[in-house]
Amino acid sequence: MSSSNCIGVYTMRPCCRILMGYGYRSASTFGSSGPKLSRAVVDNVSKLRSRSCSGESVGCIRGIDPNRRGFNVSDSEWSHQPRVGYSGVNRVKRGVLVIRNVASDFRNHSTSVDSQVNGKSFESIYIQGGLNVKPLVIERIETGNGDVVKEEESRVEVNGANVNVNIGDSKGLNDSKVETELSETEKEAWSLLRESVVDYCGNPVGTLAAIDPADKTPLNYDQVFIRDFVPSALAFLLNGEPEIVKNFLLHTLQLQSWEKTVDCYSPGQGLMPASFKVKTAPLDGSDGKFEEVLDPDFGESAIGRVAPVDSGLWWIIMLRAYGKITGDYTLQERVDVQTGIRLILNLCLTDGFDMFPTLLVTDGSCMIDRRMGIHGHPLEIQALFYSALRCSREMLIVNDGTKNLVAAVNNRLSALSFHIREYYWVDMKKLNEIYRYKTEEYSTDAVNKFNIYPDQIPSWLVDWIPDEGGYLIGNLQPAHMDFRFFTLGNLWSIVSSLGTQQQNEGILNLMETKWDDFVAQMPLKICYPAMEYEEWRIVTGADPKNTPWSYHNGGSWPTLLWQFTLACIKMGKTELAEKAVALAEKRLSGDHWPEYYDTKNGRFIGKQSRLHQTWTIAGYLTSKMLLENPEKAALLFWDEDYELLQTCVCALIKTSKKKCSRRSQIQV
Repeated sequence: MSSSNCIGVYTMRPCCRILMGYGYRSASTFGSSGPKLSRAVVDNVSKLRSRSCSGESVGCIRGIDPNRRGFNVSDSEWSHQPRVGYSGVNRVKRGVLVIRNVASDFRNHSTSVDSQVNGKSFESIYIQGGLNVKPLVIERIETGNGDVVKEEESRVEVNGANVNVNIGDSKGLNDSKVETELSETEKEAWSLLRESVVDYCGNPVGTLAAIDPADKTPLNYDQVFIRDFVPSALAFLLNGEPEIVKNFLLHTLQLQSWEKTVDCYSPGQGLMPASFKVKTAPLDGSDGKFEEVLDPDFGESAIGRVAPVDSGLWWIIMLRAYGKITGDYTLQERVDVQTGIRLILNLCLTDGFDMFPTLLVTDGSCMIDRRMGIHGHPLEIQALFYSALRCSREMLIVNDGTKNLVAAVNNRLSALSFHIREYYWVDMKKLNEIYRYKTEEYSTDAVNKFNIYPDQIPSWLVDWIPDEGGYLIGNLQPAHMDFRFFTLGNLWSIVSSLGTQQQNEGILNLMETKWDDFVAQMPLKICYPAMEYEEWRIVTGADPKNTPWSYHNGGSWPTLLWQFTLACIKMGKTELAEKAVALAEKRLSGDHWPEYYDTKNGRFIGKQSRLHQTWTIAGYLTSKMLLENPEKAALLFWDEDYELLQTCVCALIKTSKKKCSRRSQIQV
């Protein structure tokens, strides 16, 4: 008869806290007491000692949560447990095996929505009570004989070479060395990326936006941004270092549950912060001691006071990437994580006055965070919105409390893809059709549904667009089409399959044909063309930072490399990505990794560009790793979902005035 092992599971309750101007009311996680602990678990828990962090700040005390259950597994299960790995990566870390072994029993131990909540009851607890769920921590494994099984040294074998991972050790994250054959540029990039890592209570939680040593006025570049951290997260995940990503996801999730306000007005509950900063604050009642606090920015400190619409969308996309690359899906099944997804979706899917399935946002609510005339329904937001919906569709646990939300997600996905494919796409044929539009049509059968005036077609576009290829326009509103090419929106439309196969091919064909416009001496233009002269003065308000061919107004941003690489791998045009990466590699290190480049050809370093920009560094590294391991790219993009093509809310409406044209017009 085999003896049993007992794992003592407890949560970390640090003295570190989140800095906000509002009180925090503790509450029971689910409004009721948890299950009683077994004697074996109590014995294990009693042996655990509290520990503190070193440094000037007060230690992060680890407390025992009496409401946590213990997991019991037999010795025989350990002896037959396979190594945990993904795509040729073999792990030998015992702690990871523990998590994998008990994952199937998580839903019975308060880690998923379906076993705990129904309807909106949990959202009420989560917001009003300030739920602060910490990640599960496995301190050690004790056998029935009292022996302690220590974790073995963690190493990963990638393509025959060893890479130190040290998962769970924040010091290892900063000190681990990649032992594969790396170029000098890659070695420098990894060194700078690790230098940008920010610790909170002794654990890595993100990367600074920039680490320019010569920058005396960093503004908010010394903070951790959600959108900026995405390429850093992918670089660490692809290198087998998931701890920092998991910590980031959980800590930003905790920030979501706090109240936020600007001039006595509070935005929606699901809003994620644009960024956060780790600060030290004097400890109450203690002489000369300090504690670490998280200070988030939801837009109340941002230039222009704009809420970051894209933050929540990127968070969901990052959460899916974490599960896909690591194979650890227990994180997305946690009750607090499921609730966070639902809050973001509820905020995005709220009924309003809009007649279209696209998200209506103000100027500056995404990567282009200054006045650039993108208010309305910008393509970048729609592409990220579509991606986040597809991620949520995969990750949401379906039960009585979520089935209506899942149905709403499916309907929105169907309507959004049709809307973008039908009305945002422009090629030579479509442009000629717009040129011949009739206006002032009052009919449900109108061809010119948005009353677009043909004179809106810019003169540059007539001679610029090739016979083969096309793109998705930047924005669409009544009587207005923004014909600028926005790179992030078009690339992410390819990655998420928001566009059809034919449209996706057309976008890359256009970029290849117009290589000197999009790439030239440094990839990639954030948008094309730049606004100049009177248009620049009117639309941007004569913004001195967004002058023609600079910053967001036609500047070249190397961080877009990783998204370009991902799109190229998906569409079988890897050679284009290799060409762009090789071009960037010649200059980035020597130019000290700038944030962006100026001029039409990307020849100059941006006049206000920060150096040692982290997402420039991480974007380059992620591109290199994706090109070396293209099979990993398949984990990050989506193929066409033909089930969605058959979904249309119009089919559910018996009183529809006319037959829906979706199925007859869909291009596959």
